[in-house]
Amino acid sequence: MLQITRAADLAMVGANGGGWVAPLGTPGPTALGTPPSPWTGLGAISDDGLKYGIDEDHKEFTPWGVTSAFRTQITKSVRTFGLTMWETNAPIVKSLMFRLPVADLTPGADGVAKFAETASPSPDRRSWFFLVADGDSMEGFYVPSGEITDRSDVTYKSEDMAGYDIKVTAYPDATNNTVYHLFTTKAPVTPPATSAPKS
Repeated sequence: MLQITRAADLAMVGANGGGWVAPLGTPGPTALGTPPSPWTGLGAISDDGLKYGIDEDHKEFTPWGVTSAFRTQITKSVRTFGLTMWETNAPIVKSLMFRLPVADLTPGADGVAKFAETASPSPDRRSWFFLVADGDSMEGFYVPSGEITDRSDVTYKSEDMAGYDIKVTAYPDATNNTVYHLFTTKAPVTPPATSAPKS
């Protein structure tokens, strides 16, 4: 009978996690966990978690007289991260959603912060760090240059939490890398072999 080794400790469930943002060019964390200043946390993220997107296109080259390709060329390779930020009144979250410096959201003497949305937004690239945790198993994603390229509608109603549903596109850095990965490694814990039952 075929025996397949399966190690549950090498599988991962996105049970917990977080996101942080920092000024463009901020070096990535060297350890898994909460990154230090100047990284700023995004706060509560919806229970939909984090979506790591891979968008690729390719072109196949098939020789004359042959029915299968003998070469494939990648023509597009984009990485994105999707999440919904729930702490919509946090200055850093407003700053990201509306492409504003956090300093522009300082409240006045009356405790009210004010801003206007421009009809001609400028690019707003920043450094990002995302962390997914499953107990003591963790995986981190450092994006040296990322920008929010998609913002979904915001719904306000009594039975739902208002949130900013965003997609962050990762751009290449000076070494042509878009995402840096960090993850915990483990030796698989395999159950002991059991002897066959006696007949």
